[in-house]
Amino acid sequence: MATHYIALIHKEGRSGYGVSFPDLPGITAVADTLDDALREAGVALGFALEDWQGPRPVPRSLDELRADAAFLEWSADAVVAAVAPATDMADAA
Repeated sequence: MATHYIALIHKEGRSGYGVSFPDLPGITAVADTLDDALREAGVALGFALEDWQGPRPVPRSLDELRADAAFLEWSADAVVAAVAPATDMADAA
């Protein structure tokens, strides 16, 4: 299984950096800086997957996502990143 999920990072005007995962709807992170947003995204992903009920969603590759019209629309003004889930949740909290 892949060790990362593709994330979309959006920022508008005076807002923070928002991170979302196309393959994991509802898992998001927000922070004031890009570096913090990426770190928080890994933490959010780690917490979500730690408590995931049932089989984990299989992350699609960037090529697979680019074949998805909804992803192309959603990512039009986003930065695309690969985010690995944080592994030490005791230190992340």
